[in-house]
Amino acid sequence: MRFYCLFCLMIVAVLSLSGCEKPDSETPATVVEQGEAAIQTEADSDLPIAGMGIMVGEVTPDSALVQVRLTETDKLVDRDVKGMPGVVQFTLTPVSVEKSEAVKDSPQVIQAAADHDFIARAAFTGLKPGTKYECKTEIGTTAEQLHAGPTAHFETLPGPTLAETVDFVVVTGMNYAKFHGDQRIDKKQHLEENNTKLPQPYAGPDKNLGYPALETILKLKPNFFIGTGDNVYYDTPDKPRAKTIPEMRRKWHEQFVQPRYRDLFAAVPTYWEIDDHDYRIDDGDNTGDHHPTPEEGRRMMLEQLPVAPMNDEDAKTYRTHRVSKDLQIWLPENRMYRSPNAMEDGPEKSIWGKEQLAWLKQTLKESDATFKILVSPTPMIGPDDLRKTDNHCDIGGFRYERDAFFKWLKENGLDQQNFFIVCGDRHWQYHAVDPSGFEEFSCGALVDANSRLGRKPGDPKSTDPKGLIKQPYYQDPRSGGFLQVKVTPADKQQPATLSFLFYDEKGKLLYQHDIPQMKK
Repeated sequence: MRFYCLFCLMIVAVLSLSGCEKPDSETPATVVEQGEAAIQTEADSDLPIAGMGIMVGEVTPDSALVQVRLTETDKLVDRDVKGMPGVVQFTLTPVSVEKSEAVKDSPQVIQAAADHDFIARAAFTGLKPGTKYECKTEIGTTAEQLHAGPTAHFETLPGPTLAETVDFVVVTGMNYAKFHGDQRIDKKQHLEENNTKLPQPYAGPDKNLGYPALETILKLKPNFFIGTGDNVYYDTPDKPRAKTIPEMRRKWHEQFVQPRYRDLFAAVPTYWEIDDHDYRIDDGDNTGDHHPTPEEGRRMMLEQLPVAPMNDEDAKTYRTHRVSKDLQIWLPENRMYRSPNAMEDGPEKSIWGKEQLAWLKQTLKESDATFKILVSPTPMIGPDDLRKTDNHCDIGGFRYERDAFFKWLKENGLDQQNFFIVCGDRHWQYHAVDPSGFEEFSCGALVDANSRLGRKPGDPKSTDPKGLIKQPYYQDPRSGGFLQVKVTPADKQQPATLSFLFYDEKGKLLYQHDIPQMKK
């Protein structure tokens, strides 16, 4: 009887597998559908696809960049997503009932070639402020053989004359190796550099989709997304770390091929900064003859991220955007122009450099936005770990420049004009108030396995051993997550309001701070 039952069970199992096989969660078809990448069948295996989706960047009231990378697959093969030459046709149209007015320079056909890592990037100008657009793509080996590619949706910034509700998210610390459990990470080194043991990697059944926080962000439907740096980690694992151009490119490929990135960037435009890990190495400056070199770090930023038109080698990576009547943001460059970290702190030591600092002061003085936010890749208030010397808040770091800048802000009345700092870099969330009165909001690590408990004011191992900084919010327990910033325009009942909302990766609201417009 036992053998008969076993035989029956085997027959049922075989029939079940043959008749209603459960789809593999990692099959290309499932991933492609979620990311809206072009579907590649076996018969079309010689045609390029957009395995990393589509990305919109550097949106202004009247312009935008849109990019697609042509690939052979839509998943990792031997730790990479191999590129493929071809062309991409970008067609941009406004999403409205009346589509009579054509978009300038649309469609555009752009070559995807090896020297630019098979990335095609279109630059659109002459757009209307506060308008929703759809960018459809067609891809192929030649302009005569095109098939459907991914589609992106975005809205141009309202600009200086429109007072509209605007919200955006700020992230850092997107550590792929920690999330996926790369066994090559040195646990002892991690403990020394992060003040915590290496957390366990993500173990959810949806791991192949990528970081859960990205899905949470997509549900919030923000106007845009800011990556403040450490968008990839060239030095995790450290042995081996990425030193060559192909190795550096591979870091971006493995990151953006994850389906949740593809879904998010098809619906939410982006702005990008870089920090130490996606420039050179941990806490790196421009000294030393090791790879990546400063030139290689800059090249990868301009190649992989839509921060400037293709082949614009002279592009400024620091910039400001007038988002709306009530909001202007500044995106400084904190790695490329800095003095050596080991240099004695003083008036000649700078993270920003003379040209950028002059630009920052001038544009701040010229702005009449209700709220002004400096989105810094690194902290200015903290506190930070005492051992560090590469940030504005670090002892022996760049405090002289920070203090002089804060003094200038006060002398020019910017402390009375709703000026705030948002920062990345640190792996924990906080709201800090400097003795000068300026406030800083740290977005914390996006990836839970890359988060840690931070340094509190008064900690002898912090950059504020005397406890002079106040922290209305300090994240405990540690978790991955992000910061949402929202501006609500004034109405008859209340003034314009700036809100800072901290979330964990699953979407739980951890802290909210609302700031009404300061009366002049």
